[in-house]
Amino acid sequence: MPYVNIRVAGKLSKNQKQKIAEDVCVSLEKNAGKPKDSVLIFFDEVDHENIAKGDKLLA
Repeated sequence: MPYVNIRVAGKLSKNQKQKIAEDVCVSLEKNAGKPKDSVLIFFDEVDHENIAKGDKLLA
């Protein structure tokens, strides 16, 4: 069972998550032979104030 963790800065809409999930499942099915109903996808949405690039916060 594949586990996919997608971490993004900010928020994704429900529609964006659905489309990303579909694309990930198609890719795993096509390239790794994994059935899409076996794939678990976790979306981690991180506030910009909790991420720094170098010494600067993104917020």
